Amino acid sequence: MRHSALLWCAIVVVGCSKADTAADTAAVADTPVPVAAAEPTPMSLDQMAGKWNVSSRPTDPADTVATTYVLDAKADTAGWTIQFPTGAPIAMHIMSMAGDSLVAEAGPFDSRRVKGVKVHTIVTWRFRDGKLSGTTIAHYETKPPTTKTLISEGTKQ
Repeated sequence: MRHSALLWCAIVVVGCSKADTAADTAAVADTPVPVAAAEPTPMSLDQMAGKWNVSSRPTDPADTVATTYVLDAKADTAGWTIQFPTGAPIAMHIMSMAGDSLVAEAGPFDSRRVKGVKVHTIVTWRFRDGKLSGTTIAHYETKPPTTKTLISEGTKQ
């Protein structure tokens, strides 16, 4: 009798646990899986090729003056330049490119923001919806050296 009571308890426990597992499996199957955010479309140099009107504004709220220039981007990594309203074109060097981003540097050249000072810039461009947006880090050759961060936006001519 003892053995049959233990056997019945074991059957009830196993039967209940299987039912719970089936219910848990059904609940998991009915739970929607979150969709991962779509990766940005990788940029190509062909998309970037052309002339872009660029405006760069400092992140410092006390400095609200924008610097404007034309970015002349090529379909390869050679020959890129920036052209301020005055002065000769300044060569840019493409440092890296991945996904929707491109990193380029220019300089040192005469700063348009700080008179009589040379500056070296590194800009990280992102290409989305046919526009450029990015962050420019400007390293000024002052004593002590200073750095400014600018938010840059470009639209194709």
